[in-house]
Amino acid sequence: MALPDPLAEQILRIARQAGDEIMSIYDKDFTIYEKQDTSPLTEADLAAHKTIVAELEQVSDLPILSEESADISWQERQTWQRYWLVDPLDGTKEFIKKNGEFTVNIALIDNGKPVLGVVYAPAKNTSYVGVVGKGAWQIDEQGQSAISAQPHRAGDTWKVVGSRSHQSPEIQQLLAQLDGETELVAMGSSLKLCLVATGEAHLYPRLGPTSEWDTGAAHAVALAAGATVTVLNPEDPLNKNAEPLSYNQKESVLNPFFLVSA
Repeated sequence: MALPDPLAEQILRIARQAGDEIMSIYDKDFTIYEKQDTSPLTEADLAAHKTIVAELEQVSDLPILSEESADISWQERQTWQRYWLVDPLDGTKEFIKKNGEFTVNIALIDNGKPVLGVVYAPAKNTSYVGVVGKGAWQIDEQGQSAISAQPHRAGDTWKVVGSRSHQSPEIQQLLAQLDGETELVAMGSSLKLCLVATGEAHLYPRLGPTSEWDTGAAHAVALAAGATVTVLNPEDPLNKNAEPLSYNQKESVLNPFFLVSA
């Protein structure tokens, strides 16, 4: 079944091409390099990056900010109204552990807001696509289906997504402030946001470091599915006065702490 948005269909195709590049390396012995921040960089990151950039340039003349080409000055970036935000391989640690929980992320950002996003998990052959104002979909071996975030209901157990690689002690403090029982669901990469978008979890509080390319695509999916993504103040765990998480509004590409909620 075709997606109702032609551009989203094109971006899904590009994400899958990048995923094919990643999977061609996944089952081999791959080389691990080191970035300046000491996180692992694999051959798959670079192969996926080259594929995405080349293909995006065929369908759009918008600028591209990718984790693997992030050395664009703030003076240049602050002039961008619309641009592509890319993480060619999110969850590099999950890739190295070979647990399948890694993704290709491509987002379209418009005036600081994600408006279209594709998250593709190649090892799971599962895609998540969101177009704000049009809807969100999951595409897997069973086919294509619409997804929507599901609010917590009184008496239900809170299902809260946590990072598999970056557990934060502040998470337990936040969980203690929720009314009722809680269940922590571990997941890697941007798939954490997608669990809220599909209704498999109610909350994803992120109380650890992330960069904008880590979240942009799945943020769009979450918004399109009816969830919210807001800046998180640990002293206000229910985010009653929170601002939306935004992009390209400052020189640093690091995100503040945030909360994904249905």
